[in-house]
This record gives sequence, structure tokens and C-alpha cells, in this order.
Amino acid sequence: MSTEEKPAATPRSLAEALRARDDASLSALLRARPDLVTPVPTDLTQLATRAGTRASVTRALERLDRFTLQTAEALAVASDPASYGELLRLMAGEQGDDPEAAESPVARALPYAVDKLREQALVWGDDGHLRLVRTVRELLAPSPRQPSPTGLGPTVAEAAVPMSPNRVQDILAAAGLSSTHDAVSAVAALTALFTDPERMSDLLSDAPADSLEILDRLVWGPPYGQVTHDPAPRLRWLMDRGLLLPITPGTVVLPREVALHLRGGRAHRVTEPFPPAVEIAAPHAPQVVDATAAGQAYQALSTVEELLKAWDGGGPAVLRAGGLSVRDLKRTSGALGVSEPEAAFWLEVAFGAGLIASDGEADERYAPTPASDEWLDRPPAERWARLARPWLTGTRTAGVVGGRDAKDRALSALGPGLDRSAAPEVRHRVLTLLAALPAGASPDEPSLLRRLRWERPLRRADGTAGSSGGATGGEEDLRTRIARWTLEEAERLGVTGRGALSSHGRALLLGDDPRAQDAGSAEPEKPEEPEAFGELREPGEPGVPRAGVREPGLPYGSAGGAGPAAAEDTGPGGRLPVHRHHRAGGRPEPVPAPLPPAEQAAAADTAARVLTPLLPAPLDHVLLQADLTAVAPGPLERPLAETLDLLAEVESKGGATVYRFTPGSVRRALDSGRTAADLHAFLAAHSRTPVPQPLAYLIDDVARRHGVLRVGASSSYVRCDDEKVLEEILADGRSAGLGLRRLAPTVLAARTDPSTLLEGLRSMGFAPAAESPEGDVLIARAAAHRTPPRSLPQPVPEGPPLPDGPHLSAAVRAIRAGDEAATAPPKAPEIPEGDLPRSSAQDTLATLQMAVLTGTRVLIGHLDANGVATQRVLTPLSVEGGFVTAHDHTATAVRTYPLHRITGAAELADEEA
Repeated sequence: MSTEEKPAATPRSLAEALRARDDASLSALLRARPDLVTPVPTDLTQLATRAGTRASVTRALERLDRFTLQTAEALAVASDPASYGELLRLMAGEQGDDPEAAESPVARALPYAVDKLREQALVWGDDGHLRLVRTVRELLAPSPRQPSPTGLGPTVAEAAVPMSPNRVQDILAAAGLSSTHDAVSAVAALTALFTDPERMSDLLSDAPADSLEILDRLVWGPPYGQVTHDPAPRLRWLMDRGLLLPITPGTVVLPREVALHLRGGRAHRVTEPFPPAVEIAAPHAPQVVDATAAGQAYQALSTVEELLKAWDGGGPAVLRAGGLSVRDLKRTSGALGVSEPEAAFWLEVAFGAGLIASDGEADERYAPTPASDEWLDRPPAERWARLARPWLTGTRTAGVVGGRDAKDRALSALGPGLDRSAAPEVRHRVLTLLAALPAGASPDEPSLLRRLRWERPLRRADGTAGSSGGATGGEEDLRTRIARWTLEEAERLGVTGRGALSSHGRALLLGDDPRAQDAGSAEPEKPEEPEAFGELREPGEPGVPRAGVREPGLPYGSAGGAGPAAAEDTGPGGRLPVHRHHRAGGRPEPVPAPLPPAEQAAAADTAARVLTPLLPAPLDHVLLQADLTAVAPGPLERPLAETLDLLAEVESKGGATVYRFTPGSVRRALDSGRTAADLHAFLAAHSRTPVPQPLAYLIDDVARRHGVLRVGASSSYVRCDDEKVLEEILADGRSAGLGLRRLAPTVLAARTDPSTLLEGLRSMGFAPAAESPEGDVLIARAAAHRTPPRSLPQPVPEGPPLPDGPHLSAAVRAIRAGDEAATAPPKAPEIPEGDLPRSSAQDTLATLQMAVLTGTRVLIGHLDANGVATQRVLTPLSVEGGFVTAHDHTATAVRTYPLHRITGAAELADEEA
């Protein structure tokens, strides 16, 4: 900037401050506060108005980190407008006036907090005139109904409003001040006394010790106290000198100026300019972490497969209000061999991946979807990625199952009301903090939660943001619980191992292949801890340019003179007014953003490739033992596992699965259509050990008795060629409930249905077989029940969706154009004379799409609903869904026109435009 140029005038409003920004800075504002762009404001004045609404401001405050929020709270108790020096004194205390304190943590971090507030349009004005947006001040300033997080009370001028002029004069006399001619000057004199450190020290030196004790109790808040109609002498001494001022009968307050003097000028008791570091709980070898996580991933696949198998013929019924009943959840947890909360987690994982859903029938129940069959046919690593990706990005939160909603209704698994908009953000942030640790390091959970609370301070019970509160509201407590659940669920799912982020978990999160990175560098680099933890680094360290002093008027991040600092690219916001002494070493590390949806699919594929070599290869054999068991020393190929599940019962799971052969399991295999010879051949082909003689005898014995009795439908009957077997059945007292009677020497009739008759005879030790009306044996196979095709559950976003680059550019162009039209003198657009532009639908669409890309103006012919033809001069912003959204220069507003009502479009020449 040349010395002849005049500095920019101080903006008089937020709209003027926004008007002084460049396009990149406006894009940064709309990206940080997407609710401002839905719908697109017509001009910058409307943008400023929308940025000051209570709902938008509250949403923006909730997304500030603790130090930035503390900065806003300090501005709320400062003068309006406040200078940067006054703000620094409120944040750093009396050392803010010390030139040697320029390198203090608060002094280094404060410029960036101010810049962030400016960027998000919560603060405007230059460094000499910092102004909070009015709504921000209303939310953060102290009031009797809403105490400030700083613990400060009202100023002397605010507290003295209900006091009589005589009472104010009495306070002046007791404080040793001369009387004044009016109450306004009296309040000003009292304020001057309380803001003068030397005179305040002299005044307090005469205070009784018990009076000073009262001040110590009120100094950090709350600043209000109760008094009787006849205060004690220690209170009377303070009230007589204005150190405590009455605001209502029986209530006194410590004036803000007095509290700041007692605090040493600090607005906060504890100022936290830096994010707390995430501490390491235990280091592990990365190979151990990956192996442990891969084992957990394999166990996750087995659990989901077990769930699909249990529900293959149809799962439990859907509650009338939706979801799974407590009894069915308990049954499912027993079938999976896990606790009920963990069973709810696996149900939600399968539901989020689109593997189970309700069938939508009259007697609605849950069942696997057609996508589950396709999922089972995929390689194990791909199946894991199909489970992990929806978990990471979904909003359904299994941890709230069993709780109550706002209407005190129970929250059930797979039911409504489980979406928590903050879940994807918290999960992503927890995993990125794990990714910032050295490879193989597991975090200390309390330090991790402290870091998350610093990044998103807890809200108070009234719903406004506060930087120094506990977990008073359900929302804040929910974020902490989601973080804890994330650590547990990531371990169950195999994203982490022994608490540390695995290689495939890192690939899923960031889309990076650690193997490719290792191959590209012969020696791994040691991570820089301050950068990993998001802390601030000193200027002059490796990778940190030395600080420069920015001349007035230079853009954000620039420094006077040449050098690295002057050439540093600081991103959008070049025309944002900022403090002139920003140090490059004080900039906090940015929080990594989640991957876009298109990159998330690629990251899931990368994670599957990284996980593949870590998973054990499926085996094609088992080890048969003489005690009628078979041991699978690892995961089995799917056909082998399915046949074994039919032929034997699973006795135990773990690193190896133990199957036990029983007469019932062998009969089940025979019922499915297999013969004894088939079973002998199957075991001989897939066993690494000889088939034990007891197992062969068991198969032959069950096969010899299988099908001797035949059950059919009359109501039902039993047929057997051996009359003695039928006599044995009739003589057995357990057959009384079946209602059997002899129709012929080899036929018994029953009053029960065939399925009940089959179960009754099997309970008596027989092995009957069902037969068709033609006398053929019926093969018993469970009918697979599938739902109609279902789409994946859609996440419930937190607020408006983030706009992408093209939408931001189009929105900024529209706002600029609307603002120019609103601020420029009215001028009718020059429309070329002649007939309406006419072109084919394809040419019209191509012209409009090209105008969106180039930002040029076009002339269109338009027919309204009444058939009236007009010409319009447009700057198209977007063309989609059969509509064109554009800034209409004829109407000086953003309008949307249907394409089918446009007769044609022609690009205007420069002289016409």
C-alpha cells in the first residue's frame, strides 16, 4: 500500500463491514455459517440482518472454541466500541499493558480469536473500534436473569439507575469524593474512582478484613448477594462507599469496575488460549494395533453374519411405535452372545448398512434385505468397509437406546428418535485426534474429552453458549457420551485396536494408504507433537515463518517488507481488517474437515485394501475329534461354514470355533435332503484328520432311523411299515396329547397338524420324516424371508447443509449483484430492440449453462402464466431441475424461471451489457 493512499474509513454498520470484504472473505463467512445462505440473501444488507438474528447467532456461538468464546464474552463486558488494547487487558489482565507480555500465550492467540469472530460476522470494526453484533452482546452480556460466564455484574452506571440522586451523592461523600450537581456526573465520578488502580487501592486499604472477605466471595461470581433491611457493619461499609450497590430490595451487586480491579483486570479466572493436549495413555507397536483391530473387524463380521442367520426366516415383530421390543432385544443379545447395549449397537450397524429393515407387511417384522445376500458374497474386507462407513457418517446413535426422549417415551433399538445430529461430527473429531497421535498410541480418555470440550464449550441451561460451565444441559452431556461411545464402538468395529487408530481406520477416515506412504519414505518422519495436538508454535521453528509486523491497510497475513511472512498465503479474508501484530506462530492448527461424499467411497475402498492382508485367509478344512466335535482353526469358507452350521451345533467361538455333532443336528442335515453317504463324503473331504468312528456310527444310526415314520396331512397321519413301531407309539403315554388312533395296521391318524406331530414324535426319540400327498419325502429347508429393496437410512444433518464451491461462488455473485442494484441509483436496463430471442431447447440450455460458468449476462424471452411475453436480462447463477436461478437485472432481484417458459436465450455483447 502506498503512503499516499488513505486508510479505509471505519465502517458504521455490519453491512458496511461486509461490503468492504472481498469475495473470498464472504465465501468463508457463508461456509462457516451456512444458514446465512439458505435462501440466498438479496443483498449485503439482508445478509447482515440475517447474521444478527438470534437463532443464527446462537448456532454460530455454539461452534466457537473456548478461547474464541472467551474473547466474545470479554467484548460483551467491555465498552462499546472497544479497542484491541482494552480487549487484551481484559483477557491478559494487568500484564496486557506490559510491552514484555507481547509474547504471552494470550497475546499470541488473541489476534486469531478476533479474526475468527470477524470472519463469522460476530464482531465488526477495526482494531480501534471493535463492536459485537447486538444479538451477541444481548446473549453474553451480564444481566440479573442471565449471569455472564465471566461472573461479572453490571457497570456502576447500569446498577445506579434505580438509585435516587441523594443516595448517589451520599456514596460520593463516603468514598471521599466531592459532590456534583447531578446524578450523571456523580456516577461518572464514581466510575472514575473504581477504574483508577491507585485510588482504589487506597480505598480498599481502609476496608475492614471481614468486608474484604465478602468481596473475595463475590469477585469471581456470581456478583449478587442478599442483604436484610438492617445490613451488618461489614456490609454497610461496602454499601456506603458504592462497592456494593442495591439493585432490588434485599439484593446487592458487585459493580463490574470493582470486580475487574480485584481481579487484576481479567475478565476470566482461567483463560485457555491453547487447546489442551491429548495425552498418550499407552504406546503400542503399530503392527500389534493393526492385528488387534483386524481381529475385532473379523469378529464384527461374524456377529453381523450371525444376526442375519438368526433372522433369515424372519425376525421379531416391529412395535406399533416402531423399533424392537425389550424382550426381543434381550433374545437377540442372547443369540449373539453379547450384552444388550452391544446387541443394540450391532442392530444399528446392520440397519445403517442397509442389511436389515422392516418388511412393511400387515404383521410387520424385521428381516434381512436383498442387499444382505449381496453383502455376504463380497470379500471380508469389503464387507467390513460397508459396515464402517455408514457408522462413521450416520446420525443414528445406538448408545441412547434404553433412554427416554423429550416426551418421556422409551427409545428402542431400530426405532425412531435415535438420530443425533452431532454424532458424525463427534465421531470424526475423536478419530482425527487419534490420527494426530503417534502411530500405535492410545489416548488418555479424560484428556481427549477435555480437548473436545475446549473445541465445543458446554452450553448453559438457558441454551446460550458459555465458556465456563459444566455439563448442565443434555446436549453437552450428550456430546461427551457420544465421544465415549465412539471410543467403545470403534474398538468393537475394528477401527481401533487397543485404543489406537489402526491403519485401515486411518484410511477410512482420511483416505490415505499408509502402505504407500511407508513405501515412499525410507525413514518415517517423527510427528511434530505441537502440530499434531493443534497447539501453537513459536516463530522461527522449522516450518514456521518468522513473524512480521503488518502495515496498516495490508491484507490479512501480510507483513511489511519482503520475506517468508510477507509471502505467506493465509487463505480467504484478504480484505478483513485485523490486528497489525499477528504472529505466524500463533495460528492454531485447523480442524480437519470430513471427506466429501464422493471421496468417502474411495476412502472405504482404500480401507478395504489396507485391511485385506491383515485378515486371516478362509480355511477349507476342519479337525474332527473323537469326542464328536470339530475344530475350525480359523475362519471357514462360506459353503463349508454353512454346511457345518447345518450338520453340527456351535459349542464355542473365539480364535477357533468348536462344533459338536448331535443326533438332532445330524437329523437336521438329513431333513435338508442330504443322505448319509453325502455326509460321510463331506466330512472326509474337509477334515485334515480321519473321520472318527463314533461320528460315523452316529451318522449311520440317525440315518437308519430317519424316515422310518412318515407324517402327512390328513389333518395329519403317521405311516410306518413296521406295525411294532406304531404300537410302541400308542403305548407311550407322551403321545396322549397328539390324539392318535389307528386307521390301519400301518397308519395312525392324529388330531394335530403335521408340524406339531413331527415335533411330538421327535421329542419321544423317533426320527420321523414329512411326506407329500404323493408319498415323497419333503426336504425341510427354512424359507428365507427378505424385505423389499430398501435404501440406506439418511443422516439427519445438524442445521443447513454445507454449500459447495460452485454454490458459494454463485451465492456471492448474486449477493454482490443484488447489493450493487440496491445501492446504485435506479437505472432501467438497456434491452435490445427487436423480437423475443428464440432458440431450441438444447441451445437455450447450453447458453444458460455457459453463462453460469462464465458469469456473463444473457437476454431471454419469457412467457408468464398469462401468455404475456417479456424480455429479461439475467445473470444466471444455477441451472438445475428444469429451472434457472438468476439475478434479474430488469427486476433487480434474484428470480427463478422455468425453462419451459423461456422462448430462447442469447448472450449479450459487452456494449449491450
